[in-house]
Amino acid sequence: MKLKDVLLDSMEWGALKAACAELELDADKRSQTSMREALARSKKAKPERLLAHMSSLEMQKALEALGDPAEGNKAALAERLLTYRGVAGAGDEPVVPPARDRAPSPDYGGAAKQAQAPLPTAAGGTAQYEHGDRAIQRPEAGVQDQFQAKKPPRTYRYDSSLDPALSWDEQRERDLGEWLLGLIVRATKEGERGVFAEPQEWKGGGVRVTSLADAARLLQDISKPFLNWAGKAERHEIRVPSVPLFVHERHSTKAILDGIRHRKARGQSLDLFGDSQIDIRENLEAYEHQGPWRNRMILGDSLSVMNSLLEFEGMAGQVQMIYIDPPYGVKFGSNFQPFVRAPKVVHGDDEEMTREPEMVRAYRDTWELGTHSYLAYLRDRLAVARELLSDSGSVFVQISEDNHHHVHELLDEIFGAEQYVTSIVFAKTTSSTSNLLSSVFDTLLWYAKNKGRLKYRGLFGAKVRGQQGATGYTRVRTKDGSIHPASEFEDATGELDLPVGAELIALDNITSQSPGSRYDVQFAGKNYRPEPGYWKTDEARMKVLLSKGRIASTQNKLAFVRRFNDFPLYPISNIWTDTVGQNQFGGSKMYVVQTALTAVRRCMAMCSDPGDLVLDPTCGSGTTAYVAEQWGRRWITIDTSRVPLALARQRLLTATFPYYELKSPQSGPGGGFVYKRKQNRKGEEIGGLVPHITLKSIANDEPPAMEVLVDRPEEVPNVTRVTGPFVVEATIAPVQPLGEAEGDGRGEADPATHIERMTEVLRQSKTLRLPGNRELVLSGVRRTVDAEFLHAEAKECVFQAIVDGHFR
Repeated sequence: MKLKDVLLDSMEWGALKAACAELELDADKRSQTSMREALARSKKAKPERLLAHMSSLEMQKALEALGDPAEGNKAALAERLLTYRGVAGAGDEPVVPPARDRAPSPDYGGAAKQAQAPLPTAAGGTAQYEHGDRAIQRPEAGVQDQFQAKKPPRTYRYDSSLDPALSWDEQRERDLGEWLLGLIVRATKEGERGVFAEPQEWKGGGVRVTSLADAARLLQDISKPFLNWAGKAERHEIRVPSVPLFVHERHSTKAILDGIRHRKARGQSLDLFGDSQIDIRENLEAYEHQGPWRNRMILGDSLSVMNSLLEFEGMAGQVQMIYIDPPYGVKFGSNFQPFVRAPKVVHGDDEEMTREPEMVRAYRDTWELGTHSYLAYLRDRLAVARELLSDSGSVFVQISEDNHHHVHELLDEIFGAEQYVTSIVFAKTTSSTSNLLSSVFDTLLWYAKNKGRLKYRGLFGAKVRGQQGATGYTRVRTKDGSIHPASEFEDATGELDLPVGAELIALDNITSQSPGSRYDVQFAGKNYRPEPGYWKTDEARMKVLLSKGRIASTQNKLAFVRRFNDFPLYPISNIWTDTVGQNQFGGSKMYVVQTALTAVRRCMAMCSDPGDLVLDPTCGSGTTAYVAEQWGRRWITIDTSRVPLALARQRLLTATFPYYELKSPQSGPGGGFVYKRKQNRKGEEIGGLVPHITLKSIANDEPPAMEVLVDRPEEVPNVTRVTGPFVVEATIAPVQPLGEAEGDGRGEADPATHIERMTEVLRQSKTLRLPGNRELVLSGVRRTVDAEFLHAEAKECVFQAIVDGHFR
């Protein structure tokens, strides 16, 4: 390993961004991966220059990776790192760490303690999943006045298309089109290499062309038909405020249960709520440190929150799945519910109105221009959401038939029509009141960030004779080898009553139109040939099929005998009819906006793995967060109102889940679940590994491949899992002092200013947490004259244990 690689792996987002800015490297400043790759390629990024931007904690991390004790001040750490290079200036020299004992790594919020926690066993108890991923730490609510880190608003630019006639009526598209045509004309005269020796950037911004093919493609794109609405042509870009996120609450169900269970439980009372014990200095230096991952519930407009994830935390390309269940943009009563216990809402009834503005924002379609405003709202959020998706990621947009066609075109515009995967239709009810044909389905529009790299895990359903995946099993072969219609063995209820040794089969095609083998096959005293097609297998393998009883005759043809139990499952399609009644609470529908639990679970299982990050910018009743917690995914959910977040928070804190066995408990869910093959007494496959017998495996006389059912991980018995630690955050714009100069917003860097800030923080927080269940309550905090010290009076408080669920 090279020293440069070790340093880059240890650098956090802030350090990477500062290094790229100094070296003027072209990289996506919101993505740590992009910045690391740019620095790794740059010859100017020598270790000395990288160390100049690293904090002491980052240097300690690098030394630990090299097996060296991480002790000393910042200058000593930097000098020790440079000794590994061997030859001065040879930044690419391989690093050979000495054989030393590794020093313990820094522990934030008890991460090391959690990693060493005993694993659940069959003895019973409660457990939770801890994700091994690291995350940028956000500031706590209450320090917003002192949190001076600011970022300018982010501008997102749209490339609106022209009409099919290439009309240049809209000024921006006319300029862009003429500029592209000019590049093409120049390329015909000067040659492509001469024109595109350097990337060409349009003066209007947002367009960068690197080749003649790029210019032609862009010109084609802006000439395509497009979905237009009032105000779209006037909005070529949007400016989204870049605001920090402040942590308001920390929750840990397991900490509460453990505190109540153990009467002599040690630790501060705040431990019950998953408090991270971050000190004041690190709180004010938020977004500069990393700590253990905590799932997140965020209050705020989804557009601002997602932009904050990009700008403050560098989360571009880190989300594996986005599930969006937006307002459907239809009637008042379709998705607005002012009272939890009144799920039936009358459209336009004054009694259903509320003066709670957040509830209106949470559930009601309040669009000034109707569908026009709705489409503008959705386009803005889809554009920002796309930036968060990884290359292998997926986005699912749930929508009704009212605006399905508009949203489909909108997704084509944002993601590209070539990234469309499929439309999933799922049943929401069995009947609907209507004078015409009832509508009982909703649709999930599935798009990929990069379809060529899409992560996909196939899902399977159990075969049932006569239903989807099993309609071809219409015959029964008895013990003597004779084949009969299955109807001969049906009882009065239509169920099969098979004699001993009989089996349900389907006769499948053994020939193909693709060029292959042609030869004579003798079966039951008769000669068969595949004309006008070809046999699916060669002569030697055909003999194996005959010897295993896998060939039967139908009139003048041969057929392959497929047994019902060869593979008792079938791959599901994009039509889901079994989602009615499968809501998140397991019973009747409680909320108007309630999403089917099964639909979200299947989407998540298809396109993500345990430990992957899932985002839902439309929290609603919290279905996505609930399902993500159940299946070991990391999650972030957002809503503009406290009402749905309160419902989701209560639901998560009171939820219980099965404990799925982990391949690597130390790695958490990110290491994957364990899957095993299991059968019940009837011989039915009930485990996560199921053998798949095919014509190929039989003909080659080889064991069948094992299909992994990603929704059947192995459960650990007698262990109840509760929701893991999560935080509740909100976008609160920090108060800006009057007369503050414009700039990077980081304020003065001199010690006096820093001490003034710290003094003000202590005056407001008034408490210092100390080890051993102690707190110091401060009063009269002030600076001493002519010295950089603080003076205060303090009263020591000691927290005792919780007994019988009450504080003592």
